[in-house]
Amino acid sequence: MIKRTISNKILYYARHYPVVTVTGPRQSGKTTLCKALFPKKKYFSLENIDTRDYAKTDPRSFLNECLKEGAVIDEAQRVPELASYIQEIVDTKDKPGLFILTGSQNFHLLDTVSQSLAGRIALAALLPFSYSEIYFDKAIPIDKLLFTGFYPRIHDKKLNPTEALSFYVSTYLERDIRALINVKDLSKFEKFLKLCAGRTAQIINLSNFANDCGINHNTAKSWLGVLEASYVIFFTRPHYANFGKRLIKAPKLYFTDCGLAAYLLDIQNVKHLVNHPLKGAIFENFVVAELLKARTNYGKNSNIYFFRDNVGNEVDVILDNGASVKPVEIKLGSTINNDYFKSLRYYQKINKRNSLKPVLIYGGDKNQRREEFDIFSYKNVERINF
Repeated sequence: MIKRTISNKILYYARHYPVVTVTGPRQSGKTTLCKALFPKKKYFSLENIDTRDYAKTDPRSFLNECLKEGAVIDEAQRVPELASYIQEIVDTKDKPGLFILTGSQNFHLLDTVSQSLAGRIALAALLPFSYSEIYFDKAIPIDKLLFTGFYPRIHDKKLNPTEALSFYVSTYLERDIRALINVKDLSKFEKFLKLCAGRTAQIINLSNFANDCGINHNTAKSWLGVLEASYVIFFTRPHYANFGKRLIKAPKLYFTDCGLAAYLLDIQNVKHLVNHPLKGAIFENFVVAELLKARTNYGKNSNIYFFRDNVGNEVDVILDNGASVKPVEIKLGSTINNDYFKSLRYYQKINKRNSLKPVLIYGGDKNQRREEFDIFSYKNVERINF
């Protein structure tokens, strides 16, 4: 089993909190990881019909089976009423690491547990593999990287990414999403997913997006919300500061996995990526997702924003730690060009107050420390510790 970076954080939580919840997209490795980290605990999957029926009809007896060594309860959002009974147990026992809950539908699971278990629960988000977890410091060809993506099953089983992601979309995404929202016309939702992929790393105009898909504004907003809560996509928000500029207010859209975005764009093999018009956007998606994993794998919330004013000046990423910010520009090219620094220089000029040394992430394999800029290879995104 490939060691997951987040493991130490989950074990830490289990030593300090009675309930640990591990969320993340379908097939990100939650079950495998929790079984490996807690081998002595009983394991229950609420995807199993008999187990789910037992938990629903006799929750106290079901949970009593967990009390000696604790339990891993998979897809806990399938029986939301369990949270109240778990609360009763942890109120009296308050034993750290008693229950490890997993779930792939963020809003259902967190709504349930946050209300019943406030102050007794730690939250961890397990995303697909990071670059360093599977490739370490090797320079993998970018086209292969973007096409394959990072879902663990594709790497563990050496699956064809197109086949595996086809099954992933039809088996998990469409089933899960249809269970959450009333999708009367599945073809419209499939078109919606593809339109999302076509807008990866772009600022989203919700009205235009809805019109292109043939749905209304509220439906588009609802579907995006469900995709975000299911960890299929995520957004970065515009970074606001008093620069005397009119700034864009809409968010940028990214997929949690760049391989899924490539699949939804009908990229069938590595060769299709070579001259694809959205290759740069998929590369940016990969980098921003790596920045997000570098936060979530250590139990930190996202600090990823972007800058864009109303005349088109833009910086791909602004990392904000509260006291200061770090501007980051992302370029696919493997040869560093002076034009790559144009946006970073502009941002430094308008933000002299709290902007730290800017960063360029590019498609080459060498890191550089220059007087004005730090330059990182695409394979070393996690080293940007901020």
